[in-house]
Amino acid sequence: MHASEIAVIRFGLGARPWDRIPADGRGWLIDQFIQWKPVLPNASALASRADIVADIAEYRGMTKQAKSQAPGDQSPPSAAPARKADRKQLNRFARQQYLAQIGVRVRSAVLSDTPFAERLVHFWANHFAVSADRLVTMGLAGLMEFEAIRPHIFGRFEDMLIAVEQHPAMLLYLDQAQSVGPNSPLGRRAAARGRKVGLNENLGREIMELHTLGVRTGYSQADVTEFSRALTGWTVAGLGRGRVARRRQADAKPGDFVFVPALHEPGTRTIIGKTYREGGEAQARAILADLARAPATARHVATKLVRHFVADSPPPDLVERLEQAYLSSDGDLPTVYRALIASPEAWLPTPAKFRDPWSWTIATLRAVNNGPGAVPPMQDRMLAGALDQLGQPVWRPGSPAGYDDLGASWAAPDALLRRVDLAGRLAAQASPTLDARALGERLFGTGLTPATAQSIARAESPQQGLALLLVSPEMLRC
Repeated sequence: MHASEIAVIRFGLGARPWDRIPADGRGWLIDQFIQWKPVLPNASALASRADIVADIAEYRGMTKQAKSQAPGDQSPPSAAPARKADRKQLNRFARQQYLAQIGVRVRSAVLSDTPFAERLVHFWANHFAVSADRLVTMGLAGLMEFEAIRPHIFGRFEDMLIAVEQHPAMLLYLDQAQSVGPNSPLGRRAAARGRKVGLNENLGREIMELHTLGVRTGYSQADVTEFSRALTGWTVAGLGRGRVARRRQADAKPGDFVFVPALHEPGTRTIIGKTYREGGEAQARAILADLARAPATARHVATKLVRHFVADSPPPDLVERLEQAYLSSDGDLPTVYRALIASPEAWLPTPAKFRDPWSWTIATLRAVNNGPGAVPPMQDRMLAGALDQLGQPVWRPGSPAGYDDLGASWAAPDALLRRVDLAGRLAAQASPTLDARALGERLFGTGLTPATAQSIARAESPQQGLALLLVSPEMLRC
């Protein structure tokens, strides 16, 4: 493949039939730093963060009321079924929002004229993974990507890190909103009344292990605990009840990040040999800033970027160059991306990465797109269902570690058969005038192999030829 074709296929989301292959592939990628707009098309149709958090709060209130109902309670017979119906309705609202957010994400990727930027959004969303497996995250996972990641992909890593850790999706997913310092005012009052509240270390651990330093990089369990103490008080407005909750919401809307001093564990913290004075919310912010600047974080981020765009086994020299770009620029992400784009290892003509289901689905939808502004001919529910069947449901990795970025995880025979099935359905829905032979040359240029071209030419129908193109080695790899 030529460099211009590599730019579109390896760094982008795949070509569309009418796209012009850029003359200068590296320049085309860098131009997207300026051209890209973080505002999503049709996002205004989505429910707000405040509406979704209010939905969660109402559901929690109903669930708590149902659990506290005494076995012998003589409430009206119709009360329990009504509450159950209301809870189902709230669940339905969260599910509808989840599907609508998937639709916005897919259509943005398919229609995007800045596909490298969209790839970066998807990369960072997986780096800071939350899983929409429960009601508390179902309607918020997509909003975290839209609100905390998209605006920061061309900024500093530290700013993205803070925006993500303060988003309600992350605070609720990792149970930070329920973390209470044992010696905080609320913790002491609860202990005096015999109530059990306490510290939750999930967020502190995952920030160190997954979001910044990486696994086994010099921090200890004691560091995790100390960081978790510093994070107490970081919570979400609109979810609690009583006097403390009312104070939280005095100047905040449901879903806003708030710092509640009554939950915060007082005192100085010592983390990886550095002491942080008591400062309320600022204490944890200072720790995050230092974690963002740590050499281990630079190496962790560099390794993941290289693995995503270049090879499952990242070349050490390339990782080191990105690491140095990160450290020398104080975590300026465009500087790191430029180092990636300038590296010869990223431009080897032989494809080294196997597309995961998300990347392959977007590439196929772009390939059969009917023209500028045309949206995929699938409803939100069908788009979500297709990715479920392919084994990579959107925003549902099931773990804070996110989805694996190794080809072996996605190339099993049964997984490939599911791609063949979806390719057949997309080919059947495509325009009958679409010529797979011409499309293959348009999409892959010099990268289209004679074997694939011959296979398409021998197809029994135009639809079969298109389906073969969509599951060809050229489409599966980048």
